[in-house]
Amino acid sequence: MLHGTAASDGIGIGRVMLVEEHSLEYTHKTTEDTEEELQRFKNAVSIFCDNTAAQADALRKSAGDKEAEILEGHIQIIKDPYLSGEIEKLIANGQCAEAALEHMCDMFISMFSSADDELTNQRAADVKDIKTGILSILLGINEVKICAAPKGTVIVAKELTPSMTAGINKENIVGIITETGGKTSHSAILARALEIPAVLSVNGATTKLSAGEMVITDGCEGIVIASPDENLIQAYTTKQNAVLKQRRELEKFRGIATKSKSGETYELFCNIGNQDDAIKAIEHDGEGAGLFRTEFLFMDRNSVPTEEEQFNAYKKAALILKNKPLIIRTLDIGGDKALPYLGLKKEENPFMGFRAIRYCLKNQDLFKTQLRAILRASSFGDIKVMFPLVTAIDEFRAGKQLINELKTELKKSKILFDENIKIGVMMETASAAVIADTLAKEADFFSIGTNDLIGYTMACDRGNNEVSNLYSAFQPSVLRLIKYIIDCGTKNNIPVGMCGETASNEMMIPLLISFGLTEFSVSAPSVLKVRKAISKWTKSDADNVADKVMQMATEKEVSDYLKTIIR
Repeated sequence: MLHGTAASDGIGIGRVMLVEEHSLEYTHKTTEDTEEELQRFKNAVSIFCDNTAAQADALRKSAGDKEAEILEGHIQIIKDPYLSGEIEKLIANGQCAEAALEHMCDMFISMFSSADDELTNQRAADVKDIKTGILSILLGINEVKICAAPKGTVIVAKELTPSMTAGINKENIVGIITETGGKTSHSAILARALEIPAVLSVNGATTKLSAGEMVITDGCEGIVIASPDENLIQAYTTKQNAVLKQRRELEKFRGIATKSKSGETYELFCNIGNQDDAIKAIEHDGEGAGLFRTEFLFMDRNSVPTEEEQFNAYKKAALILKNKPLIIRTLDIGGDKALPYLGLKKEENPFMGFRAIRYCLKNQDLFKTQLRAILRASSFGDIKVMFPLVTAIDEFRAGKQLINELKTELKKSKILFDENIKIGVMMETASAAVIADTLAKEADFFSIGTNDLIGYTMACDRGNNEVSNLYSAFQPSVLRLIKYIIDCGTKNNIPVGMCGETASNEMMIPLLISFGLTEFSVSAPSVLKVRKAISKWTKSDADNVADKVMQMATEKEVSDYLKTIIR
């Protein structure tokens, strides 16, 4: 039995198809005929873009528009003037096309990989996919194709790239197993869109599993069973049928209010990364967008987006949501999420460095441009603005003051905006949690970002295997901070939401109901699952669970107990 990350629900029973990676080694040489080398690179890019466009069309038919846009984004990235321009400069200086491509792609891969959230990490996977695709063309290597896989196939690969999935026939592929990827990686997103069970980050999968071997892929528990006997196959076939039944039952929760068993009503929002993700939020029955990560508007380009570009993005999201709440987080960039055109200095400890609200307050032209775009868009829907990484009330006051100044400017220019726009704090640092009572007197709302709150509270990096065991929302210290934040919000009559991964964890839901959370913001595919989970609890039952949990001393005690009471 092998263990990994449960990335796409379901049970897949079939035979292994190993997807082997070709060697992309080449001789690093200088070139004298730079014009010829430059043309060779341009020809490879042209072929890559044509191939990718065809793959996107195939993926649109099998998975949908949003999934196809992942591949279409690859074309935009390689055509980005900064990236392609720098590669061409290196070729003009004598580097071969392969070396120039690899140098620039590796720089972007390193930049995106160092970020503290998986959505940004996905960009690294995108650039790696692009590098592999163009290098293969330059070296005359045929790309891996899995479109000919027979029925009952379980794909096993080191990494499942978007370009590889384009040829998947979901009628034939019953499972996906990879050695890399997390729940929000493109591999996971595509697997869920295709409704194929997937287990990712299975260490050594390509060497421990053999081609043609029967295997069970348990995408619910993150388990892979090689060469199962008949009894196991029968047991998992029964489980497979139960999962399909559960999916059908979830549809009963579409189009209804999000309520607990005792009648308390909650808001159930979606986290989005761009204006088009608002469509996915509506499609999955989200009641709004609890987190718009605006940094994605600033990526894959060589300059800061203009006020008009930002205004149109925020306006489009607001119009799609049709007056449902849209909480826009201001630029969360800098330090570990550096962009080449911003010219940020490399920091020894970027997680505690010059980023987010700190960066914006010292770069007020950029910050004002974004805030003005948000204010202008606020006349088209129920938009709220939220500041990230607040550690002291001075930062919140400074951001609020800038908004007030811009309101005055817009009034003078007779430009419409919501004069009563709500301004909130993303509670993701221990320092903000400790002064939640003070912040709650001046903020209009709180949204708890558990991904960073856990890391900063436990002083651990979830990507570091040596300390990742400490990274858990069920740590008593983290639970106490979450409860205190919500208590402070409740006492000051401001809504408190949660937009981190923890908001969709079924084990956490009774605690959040008991603590008094008013809003859950989750990934779009999790909406119905979370709505169903909330419906199972009365407030009094949730209070009984929380009373016991808050007396426990260790993470293990908490998680072990919560596993026993999940409904």
